[in-house]
Amino acid sequence: MTPPEIADRWFAAFNAHDLPALLALYHDDAEHFSPKLKQRRPETEGRVRGKPALHAWWADAFERLPSLRYTAWNLITDGTAVFMEYIRQVDGEDDLRVGEVLVIRDGRIAASRVYHG
Repeated sequence: MTPPEIADRWFAAFNAHDLPALLALYHDDAEHFSPKLKQRRPETEGRVRGKPALHAWWADAFERLPSLRYTAWNLITDGTAVFMEYIRQVDGEDDLRVGEVLVIRDGRIAASRVYHG
């Protein structure tokens, strides 16, 4: 898959809260960094590694925030990574502008990093 195809599938899986489809996009040892992760689970310093940790993080988010969804508004890629800009939406919360970089290796996500203010 190309980085834009991965990004499209990532948004579809995330918005469907489809953990198996989302995790299938990642390498087994993928690393993820998020300020929300650092805020909710300070002991992680915002970083998790591996599919079991990713599964636990997103399963918790989907359970706590059943209306959580992302609306993509810009994708930029160089063939090895994709920078995604999107709006994080949760019923009852203000929308949040987010940037996220997906580093692609061998057609799957090797690392991801979230940015927001």
